[in-house]
Amino acid sequence: MTQARAIYSEQFPKGSKVRVRDRAFLESFQQGWKLHDPLAAEQLDFAARDSEIASVGFYHGGDVLYTLVGIPGVWHEVCLEKVA
Repeated sequence: MTQARAIYSEQFPKGSKVRVRDRAFLESFQQGWKLHDPLAAEQLDFAARDSEIASVGFYHGGDVLYTLVGIPGVWHEVCLEKVA
């Protein structure tokens, strides 16, 4: 069972180590996401790269958005995964 999280609660706090999801996932997200902060084409080149959370922000309604150290763009939480 998945636990529900409170609105405006991030999965990855600033400084967390994360990996950008694989290119296939990013392409699927890019094609399907029609709302705020779409992935730019150049962001796909950073698929499967490790980084660190530089900042955390929230879109109205609770969508979590991140910036990463050394990787450009704004990243949706679902496009990232914890580095094991």
